[in-house]
Amino acid sequence: MDARLLLVEDDERIRLALGLALADEGCQVIEAASGEEALRLMATTDVDVVLLDLMLPGVDGLEVCRILRSQGDVPIIIVTARTDTADVISGLEAGADDYVSKPLIASELAARIRALLRRHQQADGRGHRVLQIGEVEIRPDEDVVCRAGVAVHLTRTEFRLLVELARAAGHVVSREELLKRVWGYDYFGDTRLLDVHIRRLRRKIERDPDDPECVVTVRGRGYKAGVW
Repeated sequence: MDARLLLVEDDERIRLALGLALADEGCQVIEAASGEEALRLMATTDVDVVLLDLMLPGVDGLEVCRILRSQGDVPIIIVTARTDTADVISGLEAGADDYVSKPLIASELAARIRALLRRHQQADGRGHRVLQIGEVEIRPDEDVVCRAGVAVHLTRTEFRLLVELARAAGHVVSREELLKRVWGYDYFGDTRLLDVHIRRLRRKIERDPDDPECVVTVRGRGYKAGVW
């Protein structure tokens, strides 16, 4: 894995140990001990992925995540000391692509980083077909989404999720299958990651996110593109 990683962690021992382990996995690791330092580094340094602890002094991880997401589409993995649903969901709602829980296992973390980088680097185009869900037009080869003719900015993860649903052409895609297709590995029944991204996607493409027409929940089965 040839990647430049920004590791944002205030615990020096964890930062050192994790930095060495990720370096062994092929990452070039840049370290930040606070949210403020992370933001300063991101203003002048290009990185491939950010590994961001939520519990930081000063500017916390959630705020750093929101700021970074507002500035661009860099892949972000949040690190939480708890698997508490509210903690995880808050990080994903702030714009993270993925999450891991402490204690961290370097090999598992490296696998997630690889999957995230593949997702962001992989072309989504298959030919030049334009996909349509109601008034939402998707041009996979160009990474462009428009709603009623107006461009909509999606993160790379949201874009891939929308493309997978559109390509299913109204057929239901299970949560497990979407996790496999979009995130690239098994979450062993934890679908919070998917459900939060569905909510974020709906806020951007639906006329009424509370009454979705484009991305429809099929209770007990999964999701489908609903307007054809």
